[in-house]
Amino acid sequence: MTCSRAGRLGDVGDKQATSPKDRFLTVYGRKPVLEALRDPALDVDKVIMADTVRGPAIAEIQRAAEARGVPVRRASAHRVKVLAGNGKQDQGVLADVVAPRMRPLAAALEGRTPPSPLLVLDGITTSANVGMILRTATAAGIPGVVVPRRGVAALDPLVVKASAGVAFRAPVLRCATAVEAVESLVEVGYTVYALGARADAESTSLFDTDVPSRVAFVLGGETEGVSAAVADLVAGWVSIPMPGDVESLNVSAAAAVVCFDLVRRGR
Repeated sequence: MTCSRAGRLGDVGDKQATSPKDRFLTVYGRKPVLEALRDPALDVDKVIMADTVRGPAIAEIQRAAEARGVPVRRASAHRVKVLAGNGKQDQGVLADVVAPRMRPLAAALEGRTPPSPLLVLDGITTSANVGMILRTATAAGIPGVVVPRRGVAALDPLVVKASAGVAFRAPVLRCATAVEAVESLVEVGYTVYALGARADAESTSLFDTDVPSRVAFVLGGETEGVSAAVADLVAGWVSIPMPGDVESLNVSAAAAVVCFDLVRRGR
């Protein structure tokens, strides 16, 4: 299924005035939109079509939307391209798919029991890595993965594909940047650790690290690791022991180790 940046359409949300970007994933292209409409596990909020598109495939989409009670709206071809964020592949049609567990980080932190443990993505620009992290974290029961809108790969077709569709129901928490996320977490009492590429004198083994009731682990980008601005905010560094002759793990593999060590601990 093909999709674009999270939630470009939709109405203003709840009392938190949740942005549509924090509520939907947008799929585009005639076949992906039709697949979304035919998938009973997906809640399609609306379909947008360019006012110039016609033909049997478009008629089929309209019938499928009508059968599910999904509103179909018309817009200019240019508007559809802007909303899809991919003018070469939108084919004049897109749909908003509800991501039921995606919400703003700020809203999650205002609850009576803020989610913990959390993962925070910082500078991870490979869509496949983001998708695999979302799949792994969801499988491990991690209650939140902070995916900033800037500095991290957009929730795009490769993210959805790498997650094997789990991205639609992953516990994604949205904010502007990783720095904003860590500042917010520290402010409400989280202990935030940065995950280092390998053990050194400044880091503690992940397996020996204290895991308090409110904790978050920052996963850095594929080439630069955790950014300097975020590193200045964390409580400390943790690393994964690697007795073998390997420089570092892929960030999605490292995320899996963190997630399932938390499962082992009963977290």
